[in-house]
Amino acid sequence: MPDNRLLEREIEITVARALEEDLDEAGDVTSKATIAPGLPIRAEMLAKSPGVIAGLTVAQETFAYLDPAIEFNALVEDGTAVEAGTRIAEVSGDALAVLAGERTALNFVQHLSGIATEVAKYTKILEGTGVELLDTRKTTPGLRHLEKYAARVGGARNHRFGLYDQVLIKDNHISVAGDIKKAVQRARDAYPELIVEVEVETLDEVAVAVQAGADIILLDNMDTELLKASVKLIGNRAITEASGGVTLATIADIAATGVDRVSVGALTQAAKPLDISLEIIG
Repeated sequence: MPDNRLLEREIEITVARALEEDLDEAGDVTSKATIAPGLPIRAEMLAKSPGVIAGLTVAQETFAYLDPAIEFNALVEDGTAVEAGTRIAEVSGDALAVLAGERTALNFVQHLSGIATEVAKYTKILEGTGVELLDTRKTTPGLRHLEKYAARVGGARNHRFGLYDQVLIKDNHISVAGDIKKAVQRARDAYPELIVEVEVETLDEVAVAVQAGADIILLDNMDTELLKASVKLIGNRAITEASGGVTLATIADIAATGVDRVSVGALTQAAKPLDISLEIIG
């Protein structure tokens, strides 16, 4: 099972920023003009299309931030695959607070559920292959922790969270450093405790990365024949990762080349938000 926990601090910061963006100092002027204070309402969050749910905790914290007295009852757990028409949560409390948080809460759940749903499509194709699916750093600025959480919910494993927790030597680093061997050695000297991954595009570069002692070799934008040749050359001397141009149509063929894992930027970059609404029921 994936680790579906989120740090409370990460949620709090993101929710506060999102609500400030939506409410500013004046608040929800439409609701305040048309609805009396203290009016209690009940509402349900409804999935209007099939998908995998993620982000209900973030929605709950959105409403709680506005009014701790609001009751939020999740009817499914994050990671649940639902059909269209499924009730996924109930919300009850002061109408002004519920309506003030409606759009922000929905934005979070729709976006994160869209990512989890997209990830689940890829993981389904990889079932039984032994190949790991990874996300990337191609995330929305300010939402990385939430988006990577949604990727875990959908069944992917998180790649590095940022530039701070793993060395990934790419083409620009190699150009500046001089060559792969120098770049790897400098990384080992500077951060001996970190994993060192090297991005390569040719068999010659694969051979150099192996000789340099890279822990992981990222096979970038290679066709399946070149991937197979690279995997054979690497053997068990490094973890192999395919990346670049991976789609639902190509991932099965890529997995069949023998790579250990596949990273896909589209998981977070191109996922379509799941259609979810909040309907007043009382």
